[in-house]
Amino acid sequence: MTKESGRFARLFTNGIIRENPLLGLMIGLCSALAVTTEVKNGIGMGLSMTFVLLMSELVISLFRRIIPESVRIPIFIIIIAAFTTVIDYILKAFFPDLSKAMGVFIQLIVVNCIIMGRVEGFASKRPAGDVVFDALGMGLGYTWVLTGIAVVRELLGSGTLLGFPVLPPSYEPIIFFVLPPGGFFVFALFISLNLFLKSRLNSPARGDTASADAAGHGGQCHGGAA
Repeated sequence: MTKESGRFARLFTNGIIRENPLLGLMIGLCSALAVTTEVKNGIGMGLSMTFVLLMSELVISLFRRIIPESVRIPIFIIIIAAFTTVIDYILKAFFPDLSKAMGVFIQLIVVNCIIMGRVEGFASKRPAGDVVFDALGMGLGYTWVLTGIAVVRELLGSGTLLGFPVLPPSYEPIIFFVLPPGGFFVFALFISLNLFLKSRLNSPARGDTASADAAGHGGQCHGGAA
């Protein structure tokens, strides 16, 4: 039981820090940088992605033994498209302003590299218990990065958070941060933060940092996560 719990914890934390889909694997960047001009968009996109990823991975894992190998990709796309449609209608029904703000990027979840990569490389080969923690880790890892980037961009670029003014009236917004170059700049800062966190998590437990670096363990960890 302890060994199984450790495996679940490792799968969950991999997506949040070590193999974060945005900061570690560098996939799904187009929608991430496009929607993060406001915090509400970042949260909405992140949670929508988490829902679609979790449900798609779970269904594909449960039926992985009966899905024909020759048509697995079309079936994966149909499953992902079904849950993308569900979340799209939910947003349109209950959060119309958010749905309008994110526009086409919700529908484009169906072809997002993060989801396609996880269902093909992980969910189609692993049991349901594993894929639940993998999907939650990847989804929440995606969400915290989107939200963090959006906080910085909205605060500095508009002087607001969630649409509410938080900086004094004398503050003059830095338009750079709501433009695409500002998104790439903040994203680079978050990559640096993620590398720092990974270096802390991967610091050798043996107590001899120098010898571990000489053996190349640190480089292997960073190479695997990227």
